Amino acid sequence: MSAETPAATGQFTVRRQQFRAWRGERPFWAGLMVLLSGLPIAYFPYANLQIGHLTLAMATTAGAGSLIIGVLLVVLGVSLWFQKHVRVFAGVAAILLALVSIPVSNLGGFLVGFLLALVGGAMAVAWAPGAPPAGQPAAMASTGTGGTPEATDHDTTVLRPVDGVDEPNDLSGTNPANGANGRHSAG
Repeated sequence: MSAETPAATGQFTVRRQQFRAWRGERPFWAGLMVLLSGLPIAYFPYANLQIGHLTLAMATTAGAGSLIIGVLLVVLGVSLWFQKHVRVFAGVAAILLALVSIPVSNLGGFLVGFLLALVGGAMAVAWAPGAPPAGQPAAMASTGTGGTPEATDHDTTVLRPVDGVDEPNDLSGTNPANGANGRHSAG
């Protein structure tokens, strides 16, 4: 195959469009910022800066705390990509970890990691899933193939009458229509 094969450019275009669709369904940029924020926070407390023959060690007493904060931020960033339903938790946790990194990890990775985690966490909390395209109904928008049957009655919040009676099916014992008047019998 040569570099001018049309299948190669078509394959690249298809993969790029698939990645764009995947990226659009989740807080991708928030996850990237949170993931990148963990790197300077975890790295700088263990780094040695060489200036000529002078070695400047930036090791702090809280190096283990910095490593834990950095690793947690990286994990939160990856979870924002692959578990989009935890976006609020991951965003709030990233903001809190960024605030904790200021005193623990050399001003939060010299403010680079702190600012990335703060902005990424705020973006994760603010992100909302988009509506399905206008051409597809909401039920058809999901592409899951779990093999589970679809429910015939999607409205499960309203109690339906039983046996043709127009009373709701309330078995809690608090409805006066079922004769219990809020009292429960013990036997």
